[in-house]
Amino acid sequence: MKVIAALILGISAVISAAFISGGLTDLRTGDRYVTVKGVSEREVTADLALWPIRFVGTGDTLDEARGKANDSRNAIMAFLKLQAISDDAVELQRLDVTDTRANPYQDNNSKQKFIISQTLMVRSDDIEKISQAAQAVGELVDSGVVLSSDYGPSGPTYLFNGLNDIKPEMIAEATASARESANQFAKDADTTLGELRRANQGVFQILARDQAPGVSEQQQPAKTVRVVSTIQYYLR
Repeated sequence: MKVIAALILGISAVISAAFISGGLTDLRTGDRYVTVKGVSEREVTADLALWPIRFVGTGDTLDEARGKANDSRNAIMAFLKLQAISDDAVELQRLDVTDTRANPYQDNNSKQKFIISQTLMVRSDDIEKISQAAQAVGELVDSGVVLSSDYGPSGPTYLFNGLNDIKPEMIAEATASARESANQFAKDADTTLGELRRANQGVFQILARDQAPGVSEQQQPAKTVRVVSTIQYYLR
């Protein structure tokens, strides 16, 4: 009986040792993983242009300032028409009237003056047409229109709204790029790639295609969409 009991205890010890050994092996191998990044980039073109044209009319009387502002607005509308931009794409948005004598910080001995500022917002999906018109805006200045950059940009803002349409393909490209890097790492490490451990899709960025100091992404019709995915794979 003592021999049998000792034999059972021996077998149990061997089995327990096997389980412990197996658990430690799983723990060690389970902690082995590689973190890789996959990049996907795509060049796109803006699909919407917003161009606020702000102009100013001044005068010693309100009627004089209003007359100059009306002349400037008519000149801008005529300019846009020559650029094949329809009236439907233009909207009057902001109108400010300033009486300089009403300014508490103004010298009371100074001459009264009225300033009328208006903004015409041009909205179009014809990016090339807006870009060409913006390059010819000097013609307005030559015709006597006083332009202002207060309360906004001095040129068109170019937006890209088609991000959702290209997201799935770009995520797939970034994931494939990450897996390719992981496979290469596993090969160099003389191991094999296991299951997916963790994945982070990353943030989509819309960048200026031509990045230069002082030039923002919204000033350029051509843009680069970029996403970097971070993925972890177990190593066997």
